[in-house]
Amino acid sequence: MSTLLLVLVMVSGVVVLLGAALWLFGERGRILMQSTKGWFEDDHWGAKGKWINAVHGYIYMRWQNQYIKHFIIQMGSIAPKPVREFFKDHYHSKVLTHENAVEIIQVNENIPQQDLEQVVPYPNARNFLLSAPPEIMVYECGCRNARENHCEPTQVCMWIGQPYIDFILEHNPHSSKRVTKEEALKLLEEEHNRGHVHTAWFKDAMQDRFYCICNCCRCCCAGIESMKKFGIQYLAASGYLAQIDQNLCQNCGHCAEVCPFDAVKMGPVRVDILPASCLGCGVCVDQCQNHAIRFLQDKTAGIPFDVRALQPHSPVNEEDGLVE
Repeated sequence: MSTLLLVLVMVSGVVVLLGAALWLFGERGRILMQSTKGWFEDDHWGAKGKWINAVHGYIYMRWQNQYIKHFIIQMGSIAPKPVREFFKDHYHSKVLTHENAVEIIQVNENIPQQDLEQVVPYPNARNFLLSAPPEIMVYECGCRNARENHCEPTQVCMWIGQPYIDFILEHNPHSSKRVTKEEALKLLEEEHNRGHVHTAWFKDAMQDRFYCICNCCRCCCAGIESMKKFGIQYLAASGYLAQIDQNLCQNCGHCAEVCPFDAVKMGPVRVDILPASCLGCGVCVDQCQNHAIRFLQDKTAGIPFDVRALQPHSPVNEEDGLVE
């Protein structure tokens, strides 16, 4: 056997051993966990080329903290704009009002898979389906855990539905837990009161569809950071705009302090909302002690993600979509 061939055989052996060790680590010392088998056998991966996304999804769910810290935040900060735009088209979110987020948790009718082309304005990963009542789990926030000084609590990412919940609970039992509808609603309320933004996330490696509600803070969220620093629109507007009643406004500036998107312009005698920057999250509406801010639906800001309109027997008319 030549020296070159011997080296190739040795290198191949090392690669195989490392791959096997990594797999056993990912499977927590087992050959194949039941949820892993279910993930890769899902009919969604039957299409040509989809197996790559299945592997991608496995890595994302199994090591989400490391994925977001190294791949999204650190590498994203040095990646050229076309690469960032590519990621955005395959991994993005829709801003939810507090009411919209609550409605997802309270769904009481199965919603068949449908393409939210008009609601989620991206070319890929915009499908939605949900079984009622939704199965819900909270998971450690990768964005918060990636920061040296982060917000608390950190277990605020709300994963919804299968096969995600079974996979994460089995692979990461110490950083995830199943919650009831009441516990989920309580967490949403607490995060909303902290001034954090509810966002519905979609990803191609998550079967091209919605998989979780995140509660994003302006200091930790990688999506908000990418939007502010690099102009990459990882977050689509909710479909609402804040409007200030100048007769009630005391020009105190609190809305400018809490706005995650710097959409409030303070003037010497009045405060104004910058429509191009406002994503309609609703933080300022409920934080204003003078009740001087309200929501108006605005077609230029997109179509709201109102899950009630997706339920076969629960039609929503235009007036139902308005939030005062």
